Amino acid sequence: MPVDESTVPAVLAAAAETCPDSEALVDGDLRLTNRQLHERALAVTRSLMALGVQRGERVALWAPNSARWITIALGVLGVGAVLVPVNTRYKGDEAHWLLEKSRARLLFVADGFLGNDYLAMIGAVTGERGPVPGLPELAHVVDIADEGDAGDPGDSGDPGDPGDPGDRADRGARSGRPRATAWEAFLRLGASVPAADAADRSSAVREDDVSDVLFTSGTTGRPKGVMTTHRQNVLTYLAWSERTGLTRGDRYLIISPMFHCFGYKAGVLACLLRGATMVLQPVFDVARTMRLIEDETITVLPGPPTVFTTLLDAPGRDRHDLSSLRLAVTGAATVPVALVKRVRAELFPVVVTAYGLTESCGTVTVCRADDDDETVARTAGRPIDGVEVRVAGADGRPLPPGEDGEVLVRGYNVMLGYLDDPRATADAVDDEGWLTTGDVGHLDEGGRLTLTGRSKEMFVVGGFNVYPAEIEQLLSRHDAVSEAAVVGVPDDRLGEVGRAYVTLRPGAETTPAELAGFCRTRLANFKVPREVVILDAFPRNAAGKIRKTELGVRTAPDAR
Repeated sequence: MPVDESTVPAVLAAAAETCPDSEALVDGDLRLTNRQLHERALAVTRSLMALGVQRGERVALWAPNSARWITIALGVLGVGAVLVPVNTRYKGDEAHWLLEKSRARLLFVADGFLGNDYLAMIGAVTGERGPVPGLPELAHVVDIADEGDAGDPGDSGDPGDPGDPGDRADRGARSGRPRATAWEAFLRLGASVPAADAADRSSAVREDDVSDVLFTSGTTGRPKGVMTTHRQNVLTYLAWSERTGLTRGDRYLIISPMFHCFGYKAGVLACLLRGATMVLQPVFDVARTMRLIEDETITVLPGPPTVFTTLLDAPGRDRHDLSSLRLAVTGAATVPVALVKRVRAELFPVVVTAYGLTESCGTVTVCRADDDDETVARTAGRPIDGVEVRVAGADGRPLPPGEDGEVLVRGYNVMLGYLDDPRATADAVDDEGWLTTGDVGHLDEGGRLTLTGRSKEMFVVGGFNVYPAEIEQLLSRHDAVSEAAVVGVPDDRLGEVGRAYVTLRPGAETTPAELAGFCRTRLANFKVPREVVILDAFPRNAAGKIRKTELGVRTAPDAR
């Protein structure tokens, strides 16, 4: 892709022009070429223009992975607006707060996903002051829940005749449910806007325009809205794709939720940039995943570690042809060495680990596809091209290779700032452009980053600093352990001690005492967990990460 294609609409238009008939995405029975995807995105842009959505205004999207999610997102970016994805696990108060904070002009919502009545959660009604009480700037709500194809424009890109929606726009009012504009009715609005005008509007988007506001996970308080530009995201995922080896012809299964950087930017944007086909799965279900891999000859599958542990231990895995799998990409605060080696041995010939955060467009470092097992297993790779990583001590000065300190990042991928929060922005990014990540790690002589934990997760045992990642790595090497998480808990004598939580591989047996002994023979005494708790499953957020804040209050009768 030429470097001057530095906006997402330009990337989409280039894909439609250069490879119009290549398959862009697969969503169930729906298959779209690059040309069709471009036309559908322009149809969304036309309807947004008809509603008067202006450049820089924010449009929220509260829905699961789907072709409709992608066309809406691309249509929003094409009109010059700012995309605000909303976590599908959010409840009413959380979503209402985010919509208020972002001052969203319009909300697309897939009402009823996973049984959630999203419209009722936020109190959507019909009234003169807008569709949702307390959100005067939210002018429109569009319900996109009907995933049927009748409401999508055909290959002509003309949304003027999307099918007969009947009275579905008013279905909520008659049923007693909150009202919202139906998807079909929304698309009809675009008939008044010429397709050429929408194309001109998309062409006018600038590389330094804000493209999206993604809200952080909010583990230390209310989430913060991270602002990034078109250019930042395009450059970051050109570099990510080059490093991982994603290429034209790959078939990429997107399981990670698109409201997260991993699903949206390392998924949708990377595929558009490299000409890979997106195959979508709205909710991770291992049986469905194995069928998709086999039926769609999936070659690339990124995801959090839990996706791969579940695949490895899935009942009936040997009954599916998974031989098309080529590349796995994973990353987390801790990626167990044992997991990386097992994935390489049993599923994927190529596994790479990566590291990033929302404030860095989702990517900082990535291993190379040709890195050896030890490099992939023990590091998160080197910084992507054009990005610097520094490991600093408490005084802010760089530390030598091998010494743990706070990970700092500088480069084109560092956010513009937090939405409407200059104080938090100044705390996170210094005058020289260094982003404070809150992660702890060290660099080796070759510049590869190894993460040892979160600075906020570190606990102190009798005056000694303990980073959970080291203990989690060790426990994951035990033959019976599937995953491990370690937290610090209060102790009258030592201040804090470690408590380990584990899940076991199917059919495996062990005891807390055995696992504690396994650690005792391999770790300094102050690092050995004082308790080990065996769980059936970990509490997780929608991105698959373990919710450690919920672990600290969990105990079990057989804990030792």
